[in-house]
Amino acid sequence: MKPRLTALALALILGGLSCHAGAADAAAAAAKYSLREHYTKYEFRIPMRDGVRLFTAVYVPKDAGKRYPFLVQRTPYSAGVPSGGELHYGVDFYPEHIGPSQDFEDSGYIFVKQDVRGRYMSEGKWIEMTPHVNPNRAKGQGNESEDMHDTVEWLLKNVANNNGKVGILGTSYPGFYTSASIIDSHPAIKAASPQAPVTDLYMNDDSYHGGAFMLAGNFDFYSAFVEAENPTPLPKTWDHFDYGTADGYEFFLSHLTLSNITATMMPKQRALLLPTIEHSTYDEFWKTRNIGPHLKNIKAAVLTVGGWYDAEDLQGPLSTYSSIKRNNPGIYNGLVMGPWSHGAWGRADGKSLGYVKFDAKTGEQFRSNILYPFFEQHLKGAANKNVSEVYAFETGSNVWRNYAAWPPKQAQPHTLFLGPNGTLAWKQPAAGEAYDEYVADPRKPVPFTAYPAQGAPKEYMVGDQRFASSRPDVLTYRSEVLEEDVTLAGPVKPKLYVSTTGTDADWVVKLIDVYPAAYPGAGEDDERGPDVPKPTLTMAGYQQLVRGDPLRGKFRNSFEKPEPFTPGKVEAVNYAMSDINHTFRRGHRIMVQIQSSWFPLVDLNPQTFVDIPKAKPEDFHKATQRVYHAPAIYSGVEVQVLGK
Repeated sequence: MKPRLTALALALILGGLSCHAGAADAAAAAAKYSLREHYTKYEFRIPMRDGVRLFTAVYVPKDAGKRYPFLVQRTPYSAGVPSGGELHYGVDFYPEHIGPSQDFEDSGYIFVKQDVRGRYMSEGKWIEMTPHVNPNRAKGQGNESEDMHDTVEWLLKNVANNNGKVGILGTSYPGFYTSASIIDSHPAIKAASPQAPVTDLYMNDDSYHGGAFMLAGNFDFYSAFVEAENPTPLPKTWDHFDYGTADGYEFFLSHLTLSNITATMMPKQRALLLPTIEHSTYDEFWKTRNIGPHLKNIKAAVLTVGGWYDAEDLQGPLSTYSSIKRNNPGIYNGLVMGPWSHGAWGRADGKSLGYVKFDAKTGEQFRSNILYPFFEQHLKGAANKNVSEVYAFETGSNVWRNYAAWPPKQAQPHTLFLGPNGTLAWKQPAAGEAYDEYVADPRKPVPFTAYPAQGAPKEYMVGDQRFASSRPDVLTYRSEVLEEDVTLAGPVKPKLYVSTTGTDADWVVKLIDVYPAAYPGAGEDDERGPDVPKPTLTMAGYQQLVRGDPLRGKFRNSFEKPEPFTPGKVEAVNYAMSDINHTFRRGHRIMVQIQSSWFPLVDLNPQTFVDIPKAKPEDFHKATQRVYHAPAIYSGVEVQVLGK
């Protein structure tokens, strides 16, 4: 018999009610929301067309007097519930919240959370970034579009009081599953929101930027994200790697080579990481996992979401938006880009990142004014007065902008030219020194933060670069003080002429907003006691990273076929960094920094032409790098300027 679900409740109660110490406290306590009071939780094993069953938790409103749409999240990170520091399955365990915001829970949705094939309590064989086209699919392996289709069919038939409409959303890896699940989408899927969707792991996404391996973030992630025999509710907690030091720079540099670094891991920790390292070129391993070209026959309205300061999946939302727009004319295809780190648009305020402020609760604005009306419109038919194709937060000036497309059509390309004596200008420099040079030593690489860190701290995306400006192996170019605001909206494209005494080299370019010499402080001062206080970071002269990315020089002509440099030969190095939407304010300066390491965010280039995953300590050598700004070989950074 098919279970008939007419009611449901979800969640752990948000803390106990305090003893009333006054009317205000009592009112606040009474207002605390209990999902368990309003929703009932069910757990199912939904059969797929090949017989594999996927574990699915369903939270249904107790009020059976209405019909509700489904809101689905498919995840490799468990549909279980964290409680008491561990992960739990079972209908008695509720999360504190299940919807993207309180608005969703108050309005009423049938919330669905599913372990994807081969993860946790679902059967089958899990494949990382499931290829949409896989002619050699083995038994137990699946296709995300098919699995979503079969899930929707089952839910529509077996969960009562549904209105026949389905929405899907997810952030990061669940963002990929959102995108993959709407290809050839089931007609009942009316709305989807891929958020920070992993899209093409090699192309400026999680694994590689400009052909350089993103070491710190991937090592930290894969040391905890491991495969397990399924179905299983384990692991109840993730085991984090013991670096033996608080300083990731020290740890990675002491091991130097990728083979030595990965040897510090247990076999199960290496299992998923090693293939991403060994496939160091853009080969079929990566191409088959790129979901972008397959985003076709999508019938749902789509709202893709990302953050300008997402250290993990900044490029994914931009690539997903453009692929859907190119392949699916006629549907609503929206893009939201806010001033956020990875996933910070979820339940965070979004008022600041590190020392950088955004002047408003941008996360709350997004959830209330953009995300909630989007799903209400497409799943419940509610009016939505705030419909735009692109909602882009303009950092620097800290305002939301609406555009008809991204990049904005009114933005025009201009080049910031590097000049002698560290100058930066919109015009090609007059004759002067032909080049600037520095010695890059892979055994003394440029760090990516000014403080000890493990993994990739989210703050680094807006981090103060003054520490790097003082290094002799970093070239720094500054504009004059700006007499008016300059707004850049779109891609950032370094166009360099370079040479090296080695046979390979990394070129890291950073675009930086230099604050004026007179500027308000860093925020609220700590309460001062009688002791000497700690130094306060001043925002006067702060050098805020706006965008930075490397290019591994061997890939200057192709990510598929690396080529060595000829020592001393001048060559063009052109590449694209991820987009920005930033205003450099009047009184600020624009800065560009160039260096050949960014460690351990990016793995070390030995500066000899070798397969870096197989490099030995003796392959690592110093090299003299030159960046040219002579006639006919001017170097610069092409940007898209609004209103210039």
